[in-house]
Amino acid sequence: MAELATIARPYAEALFKAIAANDAGAVSEQVNALAAVAANEQVRQFADNPKVPPQQVFDLITTAAKASFGDSAKNLLHTVIDNGRLAALPEIAAQFHALVNARSGVSDATVVSAFPIDAAQLPQVVASLEQRFGRKLKASVSVDASLIGGIRVVVGDEVLDTSVKARLEQMKVALSA
Repeated sequence: MAELATIARPYAEALFKAIAANDAGAVSEQVNALAAVAANEQVRQFADNPKVPPQQVFDLITTAAKASFGDSAKNLLHTVIDNGRLAALPEIAAQFHALVNARSGVSDATVVSAFPIDAAQLPQVVASLEQRFGRKLKASVSVDASLIGGIRVVVGDEVLDTSVKARLEQMKVALSA
């Protein structure tokens, strides 16, 4: 995977430098849509076929993505296809997203809760987490009943686990030591 990250970095950085700061969100969504299609194994096999012209691969991906694309996203896709790097497109999208987040001072947060979080409570939870992590967070929430109670939050490489399951595991380790 490190090799794929190494391949993707120059593409992500070039795209990041080529766009205006106020276009970053829209371009990020477009690149994510392209990456979702490029992640499909059948699409990559089709693209790797030497008998298929690059324009046909481009048309297939843009049609399958079912979105409209700006010049930056189209140029990136053309470049990736021409250089035979379609497999790196999901990693390019991830690195580009990280660059956009770094510029805006926002981090992605994955919040896993034992129970559904009420829409009215979510802003309070996010505000509390932003204070805890010291930065603005863009939270995505999911439910995992196996946590029993509490939440588990992942922000980058930081984890805050206040779930009952984690506390039970800590007690188990302490008792068996």
